[in-house]
Formats: sequence, C-alpha cells, structure tokens
Amino acid sequence: MSEVDVLFASLRQAADPQTVECIENVVKHGADRDLNRVNALAFAAKHHLDEEKTIAAFLHAARIGAFEMTWNVLCPGCGGVLDSGATLKGVNQDTYHCALCAAGYEPTLDEMVEVTFTVSPRVRRIAAHEPDRLPPLEYYRQIFFSSGVDLPEDLEARFDRILLEMIELAPGEKAFVSLQLPAQFVIIFDAMTHSAQFIDVQGEPTDERQNLSMVISRGHALNETVTLRPGLLRLTLENHTDRRVVPNVCIAGDELHDLLGRRRPFLTAKRLLTNQSFRDIYRTDTLDVDQRLKITSLTFLFTDLRGSTALYERVGDLAAFDLVRAHFRVLHEIVATEAGAVVKTIGDAVMATFPSPDRAVAAALRMREAMRRLNTEHGSEDLLLKIGIHEGPCLAVNLNDRQDYFGQTVNIASRVQGLADPNVIMTTEAIVEDANVSEILRDSGVTSASRMAELQGIGREVRIFALS
Repeated sequence: MSEVDVLFASLRQAADPQTVECIENVVKHGADRDLNRVNALAFAAKHHLDEEKTIAAFLHAARIGAFEMTWNVLCPGCGGVLDSGATLKGVNQDTYHCALCAAGYEPTLDEMVEVTFTVSPRVRRIAAHEPDRLPPLEYYRQIFFSSGVDLPEDLEARFDRILLEMIELAPGEKAFVSLQLPAQFVIIFDAMTHSAQFIDVQGEPTDERQNLSMVISRGHALNETVTLRPGLLRLTLENHTDRRVVPNVCIAGDELHDLLGRRRPFLTAKRLLTNQSFRDIYRTDTLDVDQRLKITSLTFLFTDLRGSTALYERVGDLAAFDLVRAHFRVLHEIVATEAGAVVKTIGDAVMATFPSPDRAVAAALRMREAMRRLNTEHGSEDLLLKIGIHEGPCLAVNLNDRQDYFGQTVNIASRVQGLADPNVIMTTEAIVEDANVSEILRDSGVTSASRMAELQGIGREVRIFALS
C-alpha cells in the first residue's frame, strides 16, 4: 500500500467516506488546477456533497498532511489575494493595500479572509507548487485571484479582449515595449508584486511618441496616475526584484469590471472559526495572544440549565451528572449540524457561534425540542434549558490559550439568555429581522412578542423578542 493509500485510508476513518472518496478521485485523476487553493464550498457544489462534511473532510486532510491549508487576505474590490499564510496568525496588519484597486482595507474575517486547501507535494506534485513557473494567465487564475472569483473557462479569450501587452521579465531584466494607447483608462499591473501604474488616456490623438518608465521593485506599489494622449507609447519596464515578474497593460473598462465582478461563495475565516470540526482539530494555537481580528457579523447563542444546583440536590450527583452530560452531548450535536461551533462551556452553560442568525434559531428550536424529549425519556422535568441569541460585530481573540470572542455583542447575547425561561427563547431585534429567520418562525408556527428590557452592564434598553 502506497503512502497516499495509507493517508486516504486514515482520512476515511475521520471524515465522511463519500466525501473522502470524491477527494481521492480528484487527487488521482483531476487536473492540477483542481487541486490548488481548493474552494471547499465550490467543491461541494460541483460534486453534490454536503458543505459541512466537505469542510470537515478537507480539515482532516490538512491535519494528516494530505492537503495544506492556507489563509488568504483578499481585496474586496477585485478579489485578488493580497497576502497569504499557513495560519490565521499571519493576518497581522492593520491595513492591507491593493494597488490594482488603489485602496486600503482593514481586514475582517467575514469576507476578506478565505481558507483554501492545496494538495500536498507528498500526495501529488502540481504546477502551482512552483508558482513562479506557471504561465502568466495561469498565475492570475491560480495564485492572484481568490477562490471566490468565478473565472470563466475561456479566461484567455476574455483577457485578450482587454490586453494591450503582457511581458515576462527575469530578475534584473529591462524591456522596451511599443504600443498604441486607446482613448480609455489603462492600467499597467504586475500580479507577482501587486505593483500598478494608472494611465488616464484622454485628449486629441498625437503622432508624437510618448515615453513612460515603470520600475517594479516592491510589493503593493502604486505609482501616481499619469495623463497621456491616445497614440504611440514607448514603455520601459524594469524588474528590480529577485523573482520573475509578469506586468501586463490592459484596458480598465466594462470588460475588466465584468470579469472581476464574477463571484461565488467561498470558505471565509469567520465560517471556519464557527465550524465545530475546526475547533475540535485546531483547539489551540489559532491566534496570537495579541491578535484582535474584526468580524462584522456573528451570531451568538447562549444556553444555561435552570435549577441545576437543585437538580444535584434532588436526584444525587451521579444521576444529575449523567443528565447534564446527556444534555451537553445533544447540544454539541445540534450546534455542529447547524454549521455552528461550541466555543466553551462554563458550568452548565454553553456559548456557541453560528455564521448566520437562521442557523442559530434553527439550532435553538431543535435544542428546545430535544430537551423535551430527554425529559420525557427520563419521566421528569429536570432539564430546563434557557436560550438567548444575538447577532452583531465582535473581535476574534485568544483568551486562556484558546480562540474566543470579545465585545458588546457577546455581552448582550449572554444577558438576553438570562431573561429566557425553558418555554421561551429570547432573541434581539437583529435576529428576528433576518429574512431567513422569519421564514423559519413562520414554518415552525413560532410566535414572537417584543418588549424593551434593561440588560445588566449594557447601559441602554434593548428590544428583545420572546419566541414561544
């Protein structure tokens, strides 16, 4: 049995066998491109697989060394990869600049950081393992653009319609290029170093030769926009780096904007941090102690058992422990199947996160029903679960050697749970206003009643909704 066979045999023990079989088939028979920076959500859609099982399979594949996991910081404008690293610890800049879009962005984990998977060289060698040797357009497709940009199969033909010139320069090389400038906005851009030069071509055409020089020397460099007239341009390009560069000159019109605007769902850092498989596998060492990464929207669900102290007194430590453990097991299963993750347990309480309000509400309704079933099975009303949900911005942080969350959203969610009772799930306005939540409540026959409430330590009244 080969090393690859051993790896996939091990993977089948840890992840969904059908998903693993599909991944193994692509590894053995797929194109190189299909194994570089794999978008787990697109992979699941293409092969008709469950998203959560697919994410879990790739996570386990990375754990055993069959794939390499990469965290890529993206430009929300063009979808280009601005930086990448093997862990989330590499996202350590306050601002990331995109020369192609001439803009700077504060990183958030919602849409600016993607997680992709590339097959390990020990499993199969692919061209992207040596990115500087890829053909220029393949470099754009496989390295520069994120997995969330839905590039067409006929990328070369589409690119030809906007491309005025493309050239490869070895380290230290200098080249002279002559081209005709159209009366449009033109960009000179190198994907290797993220260097750009904007040219605003306007006015009357000229018969005189115009000259422009561009030195490619460092990453993310944006030169001042120059204004030229339509006509002949003699362009001097110099590579002052220690690697190959592939500057291109293209027309920045509707065709380019349409190409960059093609998007598809991708695995965000936010979603991965709220994935139970990820938290189970990478329990520690996700963030540095001093890292504080913004998430613009995350849904928190808190639970607690009412009267648990009296429960221990009433039924005894052993019976109470078994009941509480059964309750934790059920809650963990429900959270995981609703694309959430248990962040921590405190006594009899659970703190969980979900990528969206609807998944949290669906989990809460299932939790309430599960507790009713457990109580029926035990012939008592011992498990009385209080549930509270809130959504909003927060910080992903490292607390007590594990990945956690911090902010007012977390505080409000915790306080809202304190107002709940076993028959009523408490939420905030941010939850019930979600369109998908409204549909769940309508289909489930759940009604909501609102009131204003003062939450301890919040300093203002908050409108809360009781779901019953």
